[in-house]
Amino acid sequence: MPNSVKHPRRLMFILALVLLPVGAVAAMKTANQSDETQLCEIKATPGAGMVRLDALVHADTHVGGTYTFHVEKSGDAGSSTINQSGDFDATAGHSAILSSVSLDTKGAKYKATLDVVIAGKSFSCAKQVGGN
Repeated sequence: MPNSVKHPRRLMFILALVLLPVGAVAAMKTANQSDETQLCEIKATPGAGMVRLDALVHADTHVGGTYTFHVEKSGDAGSSTINQSGDFDATAGHSAILSSVSLDTKGAKYKATLDVVIAGKSFSCAKQVGGN
């Protein structure tokens, strides 16, 4: 009989030591992805040939940090880039509008990215609008 079968408890202990860190890393990665998707949002509101892009932070607790809102436009009329950034302070249980941009949608395509830093952790959201 092989040694590993003679000592099933030892084998179980070794497997637990190997698999525990793998499970912990997977759980942390899933939690961070969940926090990231719930924390920031780029909301697009169309109307009358325009679209308003709002950069939002959703806070369950009182948080503060910095943000960068980057919008790239491309279309028949050319291209342009808009960058806005600053500090923010979000109240618990509310969404905070960090920045807003209103843009013409006629024949244009926009790609917006919101980068948020809270307590040294970075979160990012992206959205594409238009192209018709």
